[in-house]
Amino acid sequence: MDTYHKEFKPKSFWQRPEGATGMIFLAGIVLGAGYLIATNIGWIIGLVSNTIYLAVLLIVLAALLYMVLDPKMRNLVWYGYKSVMRWVTGLFVQLDPIGILKSYVEDLKDNLRKMNKQISILRGQMHKLKEIIYNNQKQIESNLQLASKAKASNKQAVMILKSRKAGRLRESNMRLEDLYKKMEVLYRVLTKMYENSQILMEDIKDQVEVKEQERKAIHASHSAMRSAMSIMSGDPDRRAMFDAAMEAIADDVASKVGEMERFMEMSSNFMDSIDLQNGIFEEEGLKMLEKWEKEGVSLILGEEKQSLLLKANDEDEVLDLDQPIKEPVREAGHRNQYDSFFE
Repeated sequence: MDTYHKEFKPKSFWQRPEGATGMIFLAGIVLGAGYLIATNIGWIIGLVSNTIYLAVLLIVLAALLYMVLDPKMRNLVWYGYKSVMRWVTGLFVQLDPIGILKSYVEDLKDNLRKMNKQISILRGQMHKLKEIIYNNQKQIESNLQLASKAKASNKQAVMILKSRKAGRLRESNMRLEDLYKKMEVLYRVLTKMYENSQILMEDIKDQVEVKEQERKAIHASHSAMRSAMSIMSGDPDRRAMFDAAMEAIADDVASKVGEMERFMEMSSNFMDSIDLQNGIFEEEGLKMLEKWEKEGVSLILGEEKQSLLLKANDEDEVLDLDQPIKEPVREAGHRNQYDSFFE
């Protein structure tokens, strides 16, 4: 399965949920310090005028200056601050990437059930539409024959009536055939998205199964203290790197699940706007689909998106509506699409 991946770039602290907490706490510290200084300026001046207190203040300032200027100490303080903010945020928000991925697996299962049902409904509508087009074509031919006979019999009124009716049916069929092409695009995309999403779900389940145990081992062997010591010595924090990779997977899956749900909603709205009985449909639904066709690369479909659109508009590529929905089988030697995040 060809899928499109953005280059893996770990999020900065400020881009993560705990970054918002950190920003609020930092703003609170700055404002609180400013308020205390402003309201106690007389007391601070009194401290400075006392030699002993002045010495203590200078020692505190020297310690703060050391923390700012020394890279190791600065990194250690920064690591401690991030750890505290992550702990505070974790009290209200799910931050465990393994837990997040497990919830996405459940979302995918639910979406795949809905998508399968949506594909079945769409296929039924397409069968009905083909039948309407076929019956219209038979009526066109019948009316043209009647018009020809009326002309031969010099029945001008009947000839005009039958000719106009054939013209209206031909115009209707042109619109319905365009609609069928759009429905074919929907059908091809939904079936391929269904296939790719099943493989995506299996890949996520595999990653969760393997990485959950690996994460426990890494967190057990790389305690917060050891991580802090690694940072002080200038070595990368393996635990943080592993969690960053898992978070990147969770973000990628979130984008794909979001795309899947948006397309399902769009296709559902499009299908609801179609009245096959009267041969009418809302132009807004077509515009939404055409907009999606012109958008960039699909996260779930990757480069397959363009090939699907070309097939839907190729007269030689006949869609077999009676063919059952393909159940994807991962090929032998299939490489999990998220293995590269840990390389």
